[in-house]
Amino acid sequence: MRLFNKYVPSQIAKHVSRFFKGRIYINGVGKFEFDNAKLLIPSQPEDKHYQAVKEINQEVSRIRCITA
Repeated sequence: MRLFNKYVPSQIAKHVSRFFKGRIYINGVGKFEFDNAKLLIPSQPEDKHYQAVKEINQEVSRIRCITA
């Protein structure tokens, strides 16, 4: 599990796209799992979870387009 002290979508997206599967914890937002380089929505989501998943997955897509 990787701990992120600040919510920086680009930094988190780099981690998610490199490891493809695992867990992360974002201080102030919560814990997430990711699979196939996409962040998954938690089992009991709040609005902040939906927003974080959307932003990070968009950033992962952007990273993949640049490198492809």
